[in-house]
Amino acid sequence: MPELPEVETVRIGLNENTLGWQIEGGEVLLPRAIAYPELPADFLDAIVGAEFIAWQRRGKYLIAKLSQGNQLGVHLRMTGSLLWCDRHEPLGKHTRVRLFVKAKGNKKQETGSLPKELRFDDQRTFGKMWLVPSERSPESVITGLQKLGLEPLGSDFTPQHLESKLSRTGRPIKTVLLDQETVAGIGNIYADESLFLGKIHPQKAANSLNSEQIKALHQGIIHSLSDGIANGGTTFSSFQNVAGLKGNYIDMAWVFRRTGQPCKICGNAISRIKLGGRSTHFCAQCQVL
Repeated sequence: MPELPEVETVRIGLNENTLGWQIEGGEVLLPRAIAYPELPADFLDAIVGAEFIAWQRRGKYLIAKLSQGNQLGVHLRMTGSLLWCDRHEPLGKHTRVRLFVKAKGNKKQETGSLPKELRFDDQRTFGKMWLVPSERSPESVITGLQKLGLEPLGSDFTPQHLESKLSRTGRPIKTVLLDQETVAGIGNIYADESLFLGKIHPQKAANSLNSEQIKALHQGIIHSLSDGIANGGTTFSSFQNVAGLKGNYIDMAWVFRRTGQPCKICGNAISRIKLGGRSTHFCAQCQVL
């Protein structure tokens, strides 16, 4: 947490709010939140004067293109948030990095005169930010990008591709879906939801799935992630979008965090087990092992 739908929700919000704003300064309140470069002062020096051009997402990572050619990478990890707010708003106790921005050109007329900032809040302090110099690729600086699987909402992510990945391992399918080398961006929430929609038991060996089951799982992945994005992601602890609002997907979840409640399809009580150290939710009647 956050997973692909939550990070995509943040990306959309950042593109709606930050583009055309120029970074005029900042403050690093927790130095270890900056993964690269080593010195926070170098991080700030490299981005001051740059405008936000576009925000992209790769798996659970966010990458901002800046006007001076550098890029800014962010991973929210378990409890991170990027908040777009007025600069005068009181700091939260978990604010780790502040980027002060000013409007340029037509933005000044659109937004008024209140100074803004982009805040990186993170309660558990596992989140990271990177400065990617213009002469380097994001993958060379943010090494976690190097082994990511395909984007599950991209055109290259086909049932055939998924089958080629699953055929290589006899690990439980739930565990395999959590492996970011298999598919990028899926975590505990949407793995459970995808398997329910595909009618596949989470303990079933990945290489035992037949072609029809893989097609059903493929559709389940796309369906659950798309619904998550449409509902602003899932909030059951700390996730919030750039405006500080919580996601609503948890209200429509099929199995996640519904232990003991009736299945929305068959009425059977939703089960919960530990699998690979993670809580796993499923319907034993709809998802037969």
